[in-house]
Amino acid sequence: MKKNTRTLRRTALSMLLAGACLPALAAGARIDFSSIEDAGISPRFIVKYRTGSTERVQPAARQRSLDAAVSRTQAAGVKRSTALKVNTLRATARGGMHVLKASQRLSRTEAETLMRQIAADPNVEYVAVDAIVREYALPNDPALATHQMWHYGTGAGGARVTTAWEQAKGAGVVVAVVDTGATAHADLVGNLLPGYDFITDPFVSRRETAERVPGGWDIGSWNAAGECGTGSAKRDSSWHGTHVAGTIAEVTNNGVDGAGVAPDAKVVPVRVLGRCGGLTSDVADAIVWAAGGTVTGVPVNANPAEVINLSLGSGQTCPQVMQDAINTAVSLGATVVVAAGNSNADAATHSPASCANVVNVASTGYTGVRASYSNYGASIDLSAPGGGADVSGANGYIWSTHNTGTTVPVADRLVGMVGTSMAAPHVAGVVALMQSAAPQPLTPATIEGLLVASARPFPVAPSPSKPIGAGILDANAAVERAKTFGQPIVSRPLTSGVVEAMPPLAAGQDEIYAIDVPAGATRLEFLSYGGRGVLRVYANYEAEPMPTMNIGASVRPGTNQTIVLSSPAAGRYYIKVVASSDSAGVMLRVKVL
Repeated sequence: MKKNTRTLRRTALSMLLAGACLPALAAGARIDFSSIEDAGISPRFIVKYRTGSTERVQPAARQRSLDAAVSRTQAAGVKRSTALKVNTLRATARGGMHVLKASQRLSRTEAETLMRQIAADPNVEYVAVDAIVREYALPNDPALATHQMWHYGTGAGGARVTTAWEQAKGAGVVVAVVDTGATAHADLVGNLLPGYDFITDPFVSRRETAERVPGGWDIGSWNAAGECGTGSAKRDSSWHGTHVAGTIAEVTNNGVDGAGVAPDAKVVPVRVLGRCGGLTSDVADAIVWAAGGTVTGVPVNANPAEVINLSLGSGQTCPQVMQDAINTAVSLGATVVVAAGNSNADAATHSPASCANVVNVASTGYTGVRASYSNYGASIDLSAPGGGADVSGANGYIWSTHNTGTTVPVADRLVGMVGTSMAAPHVAGVVALMQSAAPQPLTPATIEGLLVASARPFPVAPSPSKPIGAGILDANAAVERAKTFGQPIVSRPLTSGVVEAMPPLAAGQDEIYAIDVPAGATRLEFLSYGGRGVLRVYANYEAEPMPTMNIGASVRPGTNQTIVLSSPAAGRYYIKVVASSDSAGVMLRVKVL
C-alpha cells in the first residue's frame, strides 16, 4: 500500500492496559478505571445507585444527577464543540445497576473526569466503564501451540505476539526480506508479493547471466566443498529467506503448520544471497529498491516496503555504500531492522549491525537470557527471541517455513533454526503490526524509539560488559504505543536545567509534564524534592505514563523522587506526578545531557 493511502488504515480495537488499575474512592463511591480506554470506542458506563435512593428507581431524578455531573465535568475544563450528554440506556438484570451512555466518544482524561463527577453524587455506590470483551481464541495452526508459543507467547522468553494480535495483524503493510529469496511454500506464498533477484554474479546466483531478474525466488544456495575458498565445507541450501519471511508473515489461522508475527502483512522477497553468500553492493541496491527508490536497470518496486529486514551481515564496520543505502531507505519512510550477528562479539565490528539509522536486534532464548552466540554492545536497540542453548528440544529453536531440498526446492516443511537472523524478523513483524495500528504512518526514528520504550525488562539482567539493548521485544506494548502516538496529551512544558514549582495536589490528583529530547542526548534526569506529601512519579516516551505502562518509575516515601533514562531516543517524554497524599511546595527539575 502506498504511503499516501496509509492514513486510511484504522483499527477499531481499544488499547488494553497491561494490568488492571486498583479501584479509587471518590465521595464514598468506588470507581473502577481499569477499562477506561474503552470509552474511546464505546462511551458506556455502569453505575450502581445505593439501595433506597431516588436515582435508583426514578428516571427523572437519575437524569438530573447525570446532568449535574456533566455540568461539573465541563466546568472542570472538558470542553466539547457540541454539547455532551449522558443518558440511561437500561437497567442491568441484577444488582440495581444502570447502563449509561455518553453522546460522544471520550478521551481517557475526559472519561476519568466524568466518572469522578458521577461518583460525586452521594447516592452513587459504584462507577465503571462498560468494558469491551473480545474472543481469546488463538489461531488454529497446529505448530503455534506445539512449537512456536515459547517465542510468540507470554513466557519468560516470549515476544507477547499472541496478545498483540487482539489489536493488529499487519494489514496493509509491506515488509521486504532482503535475503536468499523465498520458496513457494504453501503456508507462505499467499502473503508474497512480486520480488526481485539482485545478484549480479552468475557464480553466486547460479543463473546464466549477471542480469538482475524479477521474482525473488530462492533457487538454492548450496555449494560443494572448496567452492567458497580453500578448505571450505560443503553446504546444503539454507532456505534462510523462506524461514525469515515465514516468521514475519506466515499464513495464519488456516489449520496448517505455524503462524507469522504479522499474518495480514505482505512480504516482498529480494534475493541477494546465493552460493557462498552475497555482495555488499547488491545488498545496498536491493535496500534502495525495496524502499521504493530508483536503481538503474531495474523497474521501480510497485510495492515499496515500510519495513526492511536484513538478517545478514559481514565482519566489518558499516561500509559507506551500505550506510548510504540505509539512509536512502529511511528517507523514503522504511524502518530497517538488522540482525546483530552471531559471533559473540561487539556488534560494532559487524555490518549492517554497526550502521546508523537501523533497529539493531540481539538474540535471547527460552528463558529470556542472552543467547551465547549473540553479538552485543552499545549499538543494540533491543533483543528478541532467536533460540539458543539455554534449553533443549523444541523450545530451543525458532520454528518457521522451510524446504526439504538439499540443493533445489523439493517439498515444504517447518524447521527450527537459531540465530539473530531469527530474532530480527520478530521485530520486523512487530513493526508491521505497529504501522497497521497507528492512526498515521510512523517515522523510522519514532518506531525505533517506541520499540525501545516498550521493551520489557530482561528476566535476568545481562552482563554489563555485554549489553543487548533496552529489554526483550514486547509486541503488545509496542502496538499499544503505536496506536496512541501523536494523540494530544495535556501537559505542562519543562525546560532542561530550570527548576519549576509544582502546584499543590490533593490526594489522588496528578499533573503531567513534558520535555522534548533532541537526537544525540545521552541522559534524561528528573528530580522532585522539597515540600510535603507523598508522590509517585512515572515517565513514558510519546505516551501518557501510567503505573502499568511506563519506562521509568519512582515510588519512594515522601516527595523526593528520581528517574534517570540513559541514551533516550529523540522525541517527547512525559512525566506524571501523582499525589498519594495531599502535597504542596514541591520543586521539580529535569536535565537533558
